[in-house]
Amino acid sequence: MKLTIIGGGGFRVPQIFEALAGENEGVHITELCLFDSDPARVMAIKAVLEQMAPALPRPPSVVSAATLDEAVRGAAFIFSAMRIGGTEGRIKDERIALDLGVLGQETTGPGGLAYAMRTLPHARDLAKRVARLAPGAFLINFTNPAGIVTEAMREELGDNVVGICDTPIGLMRRAVHAIGSTPEQVDFDYVGLNHLGWLRSLKVGGVDKLPGLLADDVLLGGIEEARLMGLEWVRALGAIPNEYLYYYYFQREATARLAGSPETRGEFLHRQQSGFYAEACQHPERALESWQRTKHDREASYMAESRPEDQRTNREASDIEGGGYQQVALDLMTALLGGKPATMILNVANRGMVPQLPEDAVIEVPCTVTAAGIVPKEIAPVTGEMLGLLQQVKAVERLVISASKQKSETLAWRALAAHPLVDSIAVARQLFETYREQIPGVAEAFADGS
Repeated sequence: MKLTIIGGGGFRVPQIFEALAGENEGVHITELCLFDSDPARVMAIKAVLEQMAPALPRPPSVVSAATLDEAVRGAAFIFSAMRIGGTEGRIKDERIALDLGVLGQETTGPGGLAYAMRTLPHARDLAKRVARLAPGAFLINFTNPAGIVTEAMREELGDNVVGICDTPIGLMRRAVHAIGSTPEQVDFDYVGLNHLGWLRSLKVGGVDKLPGLLADDVLLGGIEEARLMGLEWVRALGAIPNEYLYYYYFQREATARLAGSPETRGEFLHRQQSGFYAEACQHPERALESWQRTKHDREASYMAESRPEDQRTNREASDIEGGGYQQVALDLMTALLGGKPATMILNVANRGMVPQLPEDAVIEVPCTVTAAGIVPKEIAPVTGEMLGLLQQVKAVERLVISASKQKSETLAWRALAAHPLVDSIAVARQLFETYREQIPGVAEAFADGS
């Protein structure tokens, strides 16, 4: 069985390889095909995988494809993990926003919209190729901003594409651990968009354990999201927010911290990962060692700008342990192939789950996955300020998708202006103009448009 990774030179590919190479009863990938626009990155990652393989029970063979069509053809599963514009593009996404006094972050706010603008043409192209060359394949989207990209791909692939993210996975793992339970024992309610959601109930044996968790300083303080946004605020919400809501709830503080940091997250990753790829190419015999060291530093510093200064490079071990999105992808494939059914938080079509959003809008909710497909679980109604924020951000996401399809500059800066983290129409216009001038992918996306 062939699995293709688009973005196969990406830094997190070895984590996927490790998950695939385990003793998995439900899925056996025999061929892992890597495709990337940068062959040198693929060579570096292949060196890591070759050194990992001897210690793993059932590693798949690893090949690289010279063309996108070659990569897609014959695949049973396709992972989309592309990064259009590379980390250089991310640096521009973040710095341009910060220079104009608004939040500069990869997926949230104007930076995420710029990322979407240059990515959507490539995402639609990939979806069309999959529909033509591998019509039975299932596409699992990791490409950020995951909700927007997944929604755009659904126009070609329908239910054969789903988006996954590791932030709600981590939240659920920490919450379940805090109440002393296991995932199999817990029934939960989570709703939102990608990088914007809330855990609203946590039931064991029909009893909601979330109120007790919220009331306990020690237990609640063990959850990173609660420490990040303050126990008092989480209790006021009556729900535990996804960590990315920090940027909405503490916009002023987040922007100030980002602007005052010596380097943005994009600059940090560019420096760090460039060092890894250079070292791996020069000394391939040390590729695995270099990758492991870089991975540890990357995970320990995740969302460092949102934490107190003395904790920015000392993330708690409980916050980075456990399987990430690669394990969810494996569980998803296993369930779809008729193995153990799975319950997981996925980006899927709304279809009335949140009646106030469009039917075809992609939302992030708990789903049950079996060989029969992916079925969203029933959730409680969404009301009040949570609903308001969902509606506003989803309207922005759909404006960006329309702007990309129509190559409409007007819709593009309208989307920026409508985002709750952009506080000025004039700034929104300047954001779009500067992104277009300084990021080739954005300019290309709107070439010959209006």
